[in-house]
Amino acid sequence: MVSVSEQKAASKPDRDNLASYAVFAGLLATAGLPIYLHAPKFYDDTYGVSLTALAGALFLMRLFDVVQDPFFGWLSNWLSAVRGLAITIAVVVLALAMVGLFAVAPPIAPILWFALTLTLLFSAYSFLTITFYAQGVQKADQLGTNGHVRLAGWRETGALVGVCLASIAPTVLAFTGAPFAGFALCVVLLAVLAVWAMRTEWDAAPAPAEQSSSMGLILKDPIARRLLIVALVNATPMAVTSTLFLYFVDSRLQAPGFEGPLLLIFFVAAAASAGIWGKAAERFGAKPVLLGAMAFAVIVFAGASLLGPGDTLAFALICLGSGIALGADLTLLPAIFAARLSRVAPQAAEGFGLWSFVSKFTLAFAAITLLPLLEYAGLDGPETSTQASLELLTVLYALVPCALKVIAIALLAATPLQEES
Repeated sequence: MVSVSEQKAASKPDRDNLASYAVFAGLLATAGLPIYLHAPKFYDDTYGVSLTALAGALFLMRLFDVVQDPFFGWLSNWLSAVRGLAITIAVVVLALAMVGLFAVAPPIAPILWFALTLTLLFSAYSFLTITFYAQGVQKADQLGTNGHVRLAGWRETGALVGVCLASIAPTVLAFTGAPFAGFALCVVLLAVLAVWAMRTEWDAAPAPAEQSSSMGLILKDPIARRLLIVALVNATPMAVTSTLFLYFVDSRLQAPGFEGPLLLIFFVAAAASAGIWGKAAERFGAKPVLLGAMAFAVIVFAGASLLGPGDTLAFALICLGSGIALGADLTLLPAIFAARLSRVAPQAAEGFGLWSFVSKFTLAFAAITLLPLLEYAGLDGPETSTQASLELLTVLYALVPCALKVIAIALLAATPLQEES
């Protein structure tokens, strides 16, 4: 016989362990953008690998990463009964790959070692991200009203803090004489902490669904399909600006050396604003708040089209404003999608496999289309680039993302949502 107090305790949502999701998201964030910032330059400076070879390797690995994500969604569902063990193994692979990438002298040709370690790193990252977000759907359902928004606030804030710290870690660790090896060691320590922090969360993973795949359920749902399209269009501006950011700062603003501080302003603003957007969504609804943030992003970022040499301070203010808007993108749109998945396909890993596929496709597409266009137009550094290439750079970096964002706003506004949160 179960007492009333025991029933209440059993039904009470676990509201005290959301910080563990922030820690785990911070770990995953170290294998995202910071790798694109650090790894190519490290292998160029340390081992003399050409940037062309590194860019080609990154592009091929990203394409492979895109293809394997739906498979990882299926695998995550299949391993749901032993999710804690699968997560631990994947975290070990990620940590060892990071050590191999930055702290081990290549035992084979550096470009091959670069490709091998990054393939392992990105594969572990993809599996962990898909499984982690799927676990978040179950956790958010336990939290009750606005559970998806609350969880997303913790999770995405942790991810953004992780990006900020990982971006500056090699600079901070320069005094050690081996900053990138120190960075890899920090990731290993963070991996241990993240696995320990989440140790009780994986135990509640649901058993696999009876159907062989939940992907069909997701793709048959018109709202889920529309949200995936919104995600594709909405992620493309970030992919474009990420691909062209260094070129814009170096050649358009002629401000080499300011890339790091500007990125830090951008991501710190995103991290600081994520919780605020979450609170606003709890009060006013996720969809209207997200639409407002997206419109704000367009207004702010359009100003980049007016900048030229020496306008670094003005661009810093644009980074601040667009970073604030990014906090809403990263927090609310995944929360809306997760809430929809909890309605149509509780076995959510395959859904986030599709979500990850959509996001990574934009990065691969941006890299393979934009850079050749700029090279053909004559972009070749701040001193020797043609005027036509600089004008094209401004259009691609500042105006194209704004146009895409407007399309994403229209798509989201036309998407009929019961309040997904």
